[in-house]
Amino acid sequence: MRAKGNTRSRMLGAAAGLAAVALLASGCSSGGGEAGGSGDGGGGGEFSGETLSVAAAWSGAEQKNFEAVLAEFSDRTGAKVNYTSFGDKAPTYLSSQLEGGTPPDVAIVGQPALMQSLAQDGDILPVGDAVRDAVEQNYAESWLDLGSVDGELYGVWFKAANKSTVWYNADIYDEAGAEAPTDWDGFTEQLGLVSDAGYAGVSIGADVGWPLTDWFENVYLRTAGPEKYDQLAKHEIPWTDDSVTEALTVLGELWGSDVVQPGGAQRDFPTSVTEVFGADPQAGTVFEGDFVAGNIAADGNSTVGENALFYDFPAIDGSEPSVVGGGDVAVQFTDDDVTNALMEFLASPDAAEVWVPEGGLTSPNTAVDTSLYPDDTSRQIAESLTGAEAFRFDMSDLAPSAFGGTEGQGFWQEMISFYEDPSDIEGTAKRLEEAAAKAYE
Repeated sequence: MRAKGNTRSRMLGAAAGLAAVALLASGCSSGGGEAGGSGDGGGGGEFSGETLSVAAAWSGAEQKNFEAVLAEFSDRTGAKVNYTSFGDKAPTYLSSQLEGGTPPDVAIVGQPALMQSLAQDGDILPVGDAVRDAVEQNYAESWLDLGSVDGELYGVWFKAANKSTVWYNADIYDEAGAEAPTDWDGFTEQLGLVSDAGYAGVSIGADVGWPLTDWFENVYLRTAGPEKYDQLAKHEIPWTDDSVTEALTVLGELWGSDVVQPGGAQRDFPTSVTEVFGADPQAGTVFEGDFVAGNIAADGNSTVGENALFYDFPAIDGSEPSVVGGGDVAVQFTDDDVTNALMEFLASPDAAEVWVPEGGLTSPNTAVDTSLYPDDTSRQIAESLTGAEAFRFDMSDLAPSAFGGTEGQGFWQEMISFYEDPSDIEGTAKRLEEAAAKAYE
């Protein structure tokens, strides 16, 4: 680990650690912090006089809500917490702070690969025993695995995204006599009913690759299973594997059918949402993550929770409940009792429950009281995520960016090509493997 300026003593004693746990468990609170500011200790508490630095991507309303979480920690412990937003520049920001010897005590990042690289370079530390105990108590095994590097737990997942949601216009479904399905056969049947009613069954925005990779990842997780998903994400099996061609076959049959709205290659993702929930809807269904709710609200012609509803991505051949998603993970650069206490707090349901009622946070913490979510839709999203038997991070975010996240090449481009010709299964698999082999070298 690199040295940090003004590093606190690493041996404050077991009594202080036990006192911190007692303070966190006490549940005392006197309100949240101010927007744009920092959490200030209330004058008492075991860590009165201590100052922590925390950095994350959140700004605006998200920053305000997270600072309320930090203020709750300050009220309980007496520690002051200073927050910095690094926007979408996490690697650059953290690299510069490390070079200067002043990394934050805690950072919250959205890329597992960044966490892994920081851990392998010795810049962040494995969590302490109390934090691990909290994570094991409050999180599903998938989240422990995602927060671990070489068998050591480094991260506490604080915020999650559910990218296995299928959104539908309830007015159109009612008109067509369609209903929310539970499996893939039922899904294609309902899309057919919507199509028979004069609408496209599903609208897809395919002018860029990421919505299409999300389609593949969800189908692949359900046809191949979690273990194969992990192997493919690490390129331990080739993209010419039978499991890939099976998923492409399932997806190709849908994309090549007449239930898909024509013109997808010229349609961007926001427009695909408007095609379902706009003033003059042309389709009944759109697939994407929980962030679709924001697109619907911005469009202003439909209301989430009323005529804009969603169902879970359907099971295929009896597959277990599964979620593909993303999230933000807290990691620590400093090893002392106050930093460990903050990490333990972030792993507790209490921390998430400060933000959850305000909206905009889906917590992967299974101990969070879901009645606190501000509406039925956000509650359903959260319960689908925490209730999933298998959660896997977005595969394109796990891959090298040359393969998984660059416009015009790799995974993104090959899925666009496959969308345009969904009969080319073997050619698509071969080109995906060629691109992956170069990127994973």
